[in-house]
Amino acid sequence: MSTKVCRYCYKEVRDRDELVTASNWFRVRPYHFRCFQLLEEDTSTVAGSWTPINGRVGLITVVLMLGLSVWMLTTDTLNFIGDLLGVLALYPVLLRIISYLFIESRLPKYIENKPHL
Repeated sequence: MSTKVCRYCYKEVRDRDELVTASNWFRVRPYHFRCFQLLEEDTSTVAGSWTPINGRVGLITVVLMLGLSVWMLTTDTLNFIGDLLGVLALYPVLLRIISYLFIESRLPKYIENKPHL
């Protein structure tokens, strides 16, 4: 099993309990929960901000965008523009799938009695 390294502190992320996956302009990166909070504090512009993919906010975004995408692609709402919006709404859904397949699924769910960083 390959190890995942936090992009802030460059230490190994040991399990999904301490993992936050974040995206920024088609990039998906793993972070420790605490390191991601520090990264958000250091970020000063909206263009440089990282958006969390896993977690409650990411799940709500994926569900809403998947619903919007299915609605726009299966109905004739807004014609061609609706189809384009449906395809664009798949972006966060694809990021979540990539995050799960390449980062989260390769980590154990929880390790008991792990030493703290």
